[in-house]
Amino acid sequence: MDKNTITGFVLIAAVIIGFTLLSRPSAEEVAKQKEQFRRDSLEYVQTLEREQKLADRKDSTTNNEENIVDSFFAAPIQQKDSASTITDSLQTINSRAEELVTLENNKLKVVFSSKGGKMVSVQLKEYSRYDGDSLYLFNNDADFSLLLTNKENKILSTNELIFTPIKSDSDNSLIMRFSYSANQHVDFIYKLAENDYMLKYDINLVGLGSMLNREKADIIELDWAQKLRRQEKSVKNEQRYSHLCYKYLGGDVKELSSDKNEEVEVKEPAKWIAFKNQFFSPILIADDKIETALLDSKALVTDENSEYLKAFEAKIYAPAQMDMTSGSVKAGFTFYLGPMSFSLLKGYDDHISDANHQLDLDKLVPLGWTLFRWVNQYFVIPIFNLLKGTGLSMGIIILLLTIIVKLVISPLTYKSFMSSAKMRVLRPQVEEIGAKYPKQEQAMEKQRETMALYNKAGVNPMSGCVPLLLQMPILIALFSFFPNAIELRQQSFLWATDLSTYDAIIEWKNHIPLIGTHISLFCILMTVTNIIYTKFNMEMTNTGQQQMPGMKWMMYLMPLVFLFVLNDYPSGLTYYYFLSLLITILLTIGFRYIINEDKVLAKLEANKAKPKKKSGFMARLEEAQRIQQQQLKEKNKTNSTKRKR
Repeated sequence: MDKNTITGFVLIAAVIIGFTLLSRPSAEEVAKQKEQFRRDSLEYVQTLEREQKLADRKDSTTNNEENIVDSFFAAPIQQKDSASTITDSLQTINSRAEELVTLENNKLKVVFSSKGGKMVSVQLKEYSRYDGDSLYLFNNDADFSLLLTNKENKILSTNELIFTPIKSDSDNSLIMRFSYSANQHVDFIYKLAENDYMLKYDINLVGLGSMLNREKADIIELDWAQKLRRQEKSVKNEQRYSHLCYKYLGGDVKELSSDKNEEVEVKEPAKWIAFKNQFFSPILIADDKIETALLDSKALVTDENSEYLKAFEAKIYAPAQMDMTSGSVKAGFTFYLGPMSFSLLKGYDDHISDANHQLDLDKLVPLGWTLFRWVNQYFVIPIFNLLKGTGLSMGIIILLLTIIVKLVISPLTYKSFMSSAKMRVLRPQVEEIGAKYPKQEQAMEKQRETMALYNKAGVNPMSGCVPLLLQMPILIALFSFFPNAIELRQQSFLWATDLSTYDAIIEWKNHIPLIGTHISLFCILMTVTNIIYTKFNMEMTNTGQQQMPGMKWMMYLMPLVFLFVLNDYPSGLTYYYFLSLLITILLTIGFRYIINEDKVLAKLEANKAKPKKKSGFMARLEEAQRIQQQQLKEKNKTNSTKRKR
């Protein structure tokens, strides 16, 4: 083996060893990996135990359901005249077929099952899925049950009971009743409001109080689980705005993570819990309060063909009213089963004057943080609703909204342009200063003299940034508004068939990193317009000062970054940005013709003759430059002394 071969092997070994050492996880990372492995193992074991218990429970229920119910409801003393009723009730549990009952208004179609006495299907009549099919909040993929605990701490789920439906067409109500005896029964009372998305849900345990555990008789325990159905074309975008949410009683609205598994114990009283999609949600609202709750949100693995986004589960404990005389236990709730329309949800608080008792359902519509939410709530949405009342297409409404927004902020745009115009007319003088101090070590002198020029002329280099910052709340607010405006859903404009999702001009099957499986046309138009605006703006704001290396290309790179970021966002948003940039370019051109730069320069020259008092900012800036220059001189002097030695 020659010398070169040996050297090659040594170098390869060094590279491998070095890479191994560099990529070796830290002690903290190793600990995290061990903890994650422990959690995964524990969760796997717990899952197996739950599945085994469910299987055992199912077998036991199937084999002897009468004994379970009889064992649970058995009281110390039974009246003889009710014995036959009990026997008849138990004997018919397995033999009776499931019966489906429907409550319906012009907005909802709700189907109930006699097995468990619960809702099994909710259809929203006025909406459809992205593919044109009927839109169901859930359809045999949700579960809701009441858990009862007797004196012996045995637990019975109402899912194990067969209820008898008692429907009243006069008030669109339904009673699901399980009778244990003539004077002992479980009632689930449902009443669907007319022309509304609200379904009243009351629980009434008649004559059963004496059989229940005294410590738990005044608490209603509910289990609610649901797989969140996909309703929109963009899985990624819909999942981004889908959360398990809850509201503290008289407090804030909280939400669980949209992209990670999360479990939360709600220890303080809450008013409602919502299993929220991007545009639709079932919400359980307590008449009184929810004392505590255990919430579990799991993000499912999704792709473009996924039918479900997430799996939500809530174990709810709510106070109940107990009548010691009759032995009845009651609790009341309301289901909201409808769209996430801000104006609609806000309207449910119109009749509630006390802020602590308001539902705040409108906070389920994510309109941004506090400042941006105010902008949307008190500026953008009122204008949008006013324009919507004209009956125009949503594409024209967005155009008009964009024009109004640009007109409102045009004074700020004008002020920013005027600031850049002042800097631009002084560019020849700034370039002369640059020629006077050409060397790199003279940068501080050049900067100090340039700032002195601006100060004499009455120009503040930062004044153009302030108007831009004042515009930011509106721009950021609109970034939150458009993806969550249900009014844009399935509204077409030009080539975009649905302004609430992306407008793909080209699609393909295999996922490409950063870009996904499509290219959106409005996003391309926005990007091209943004590049043109960037070039145009750089020319307008060129003050003659030397820019940082690479800054020019960084400015051109940002529009391309937005192309990848916004490609999957709603076409209504990218259409707005395209219009906004286009109007900004037109305004800038208009300002260029309106403003006489010769007069601007003459005014600045006149300012030089006036005595100028330095602003606090300019004084601090010059002082900082003086100190920095002094330090640089001392450093150069020290280095020169060392070289001489």
